[in-house]
Amino acid sequence: MKQINFFICMLLTFTMTTRGSDAIRLNPADTAKTKGLGSAPDVSLTMPSGFTATLFAEGLGKARHITVTPSGYVYVKLASAKKGSTIVRLKDKNGDGVSDEEVDFGTFKGTGIKVKNGYLYASSDEEIYRFKLNADGTVLNPAQPEKIVTGLISRGEHEAKAFTLDNNGNIYVNIGAFSNSCQIEDRKTASLGRKPCPVLDSAAGIWQFKADKANQTYADGIRYATGLRNVVGIDWNTTNNSLFVMQHGRDQLHSIFPAMFTDKQNAELPAECMYELHKGSNAGWPYIYYDPFQKKKILAPEYGGDGKKTAGEDAIDPVVAFPAHLAPNGLLFYTGTQFPKKYRNGAFIAFHGSWNRAPEPQEGFYLAFVPFSNGKPSGKWEIFANGFSGGPKNTASGGALHRPCGLAQGPDGSIYVTDDVKGTVWKISYK
Repeated sequence: MKQINFFICMLLTFTMTTRGSDAIRLNPADTAKTKGLGSAPDVSLTMPSGFTATLFAEGLGKARHITVTPSGYVYVKLASAKKGSTIVRLKDKNGDGVSDEEVDFGTFKGTGIKVKNGYLYASSDEEIYRFKLNADGTVLNPAQPEKIVTGLISRGEHEAKAFTLDNNGNIYVNIGAFSNSCQIEDRKTASLGRKPCPVLDSAAGIWQFKADKANQTYADGIRYATGLRNVVGIDWNTTNNSLFVMQHGRDQLHSIFPAMFTDKQNAELPAECMYELHKGSNAGWPYIYYDPFQKKKILAPEYGGDGKKTAGEDAIDPVVAFPAHLAPNGLLFYTGTQFPKKYRNGAFIAFHGSWNRAPEPQEGFYLAFVPFSNGKPSGKWEIFANGFSGGPKNTASGGALHRPCGLAQGPDGSIYVTDDVKGTVWKISYK
């Protein structure tokens, strides 16, 4: 397989330029290499020295979340069907870091997928299913999954049912808000917010269900946390035994309230937030948003805010605040030992990239890393892997060749990254 050296001139251009960011930038000396599948990769990734990215698979379709069995089978969930199937099983049989086996099955589109305790769990926009796994990590009966949760809300906005599982038999499911900011007329100029916001009754939060009980509905679930506009990146932190999520922040402060917010503020507010959740947690949507420059919870303009008034005294604070509109779609706590010590138990985030920062350049399309110690962030976040978009012009315009989405850790300690534009899967390893 052909190896492509990274162009040093590209390294400086793929760093975070957003005002107010606390990101650590890649050192220009940090390089890595990408192996292809017989043809030259269409992008070159920049990563810290010692890391290698292998093109594990290509052309899968709209690849969303990803999971790996202890035996090394890689399962990818597709947002739409590929040749009639929506789950792809991959395997590297000869140990060269590239998949040489593909099996397609499943009939329900969606985002979430996770291996846990001998089962493969996967979601559509309305249900959670599970498949029993054989001892080798293959699915016992691909045509007949067990339906675990049914009838979840899907109203055409923020419908992806991302989920994770704890170690006590529970599954945690995102029910995204079918609204931007709970206005009387959604996304209309000067329309005020509904109070109380009726969306919170059935959505805009995380619902907890039993992982082994069939045909559960809302009545069987527990609203574990509320005030979350939409969560796609979600993972269970085993260090402190708690749930962490990445929220997609609200849009259009300037276009809805043009007299109050500038175009620049529209691009840079509010923060994309990482939250640690416990039963009963409230993150404050739609009444507040988090301003990363003031480092405060700010009253939303729909509810009488002016960009300065604080609110949300009963709402939790984010554990990390990232720049606006980067669309965090993947969250993974690294528990392996292959990577250097600084990465162990830390959080990787896949930022899918922005669409709504104009007239400022679009941003994101990279993997970030947050160091953790004793279950808490212990340093500034940094850009870990960049270049998925194909170049600074593609990033600025939003015309990315690839958009990172899902993250998973393999049994050897490597991590896998999906892309839902071209259906590429990268395997990132350290040597």
